[in-house]
Amino acid sequence: MHAQGRHSSDRCVVGVRTVWRTVGDGEFFCPGCGGDRNYHRRTGRRRLVVLGVPLLPRGPVGPVVECTACRSHYGVDVLDHPTTTRFSAMLRDAVHTVALAVLAAGGTQARTVRRAAVGAVRAAGFADCSEEQLVTLIEALAADTGRYAAPPREGFDPCGTALAIELHEALEPLAPHLAPAGREQILLQGARIALADGPYRPAEREVLATVGRALLLCPEDTDRLLSEARTPS
Repeated sequence: MHAQGRHSSDRCVVGVRTVWRTVGDGEFFCPGCGGDRNYHRRTGRRRLVVLGVPLLPRGPVGPVVECTACRSHYGVDVLDHPTTTRFSAMLRDAVHTVALAVLAAGGTQARTVRRAAVGAVRAAGFADCSEEQLVTLIEALAADTGRYAAPPREGFDPCGTALAIELHEALEPLAPHLAPAGREQILLQGARIALADGPYRPAEREVLATVGRALLLCPEDTDRLLSEARTPS
């Protein structure tokens, strides 16, 4: 029986082998490991193998992304998912940008508004954020764009082109990687900042509507969330 088993194994003399070549590397979020890992980006070529000798080419393979830890292979679209470190930074920047946008629309005069904005930004990861820092950034934004960090005038455009671009740049890349509840939470944080000194101003609602669009929320959901934020928990 032992000899027959060896004879059967010896007859497996033909197969296909892939020869891999590394063409790049970096860090990515590995779905298999469930965390940030290093990767090799690899391409390969299949070859027909006879008696262990590669002979006829059978065509290219890949490219693939190979985790250096678990050795699993993935399509290159896996690199579209941000690493944990990058995702955390994107989330911090998103909350910070929304807070600034709401303050630019509603003004920074009310202490309750400034404190609400600072609380949201600190909770997102900017532990050293202060009221003075936010006010300084708002003043710099106003000087750079020609807008004013004060309650908006009639006909005043609180969500001008520059601010709208900043919101979309901060939120749109993040939105596909957030669960619906996560996208809603960012909008609600902005809404609570706006409500800290009273009902929404038209300028604040306009900014929050832009936030909703950038987060890929439909207008009906945005309106629902802005109404929910007015209801005490």
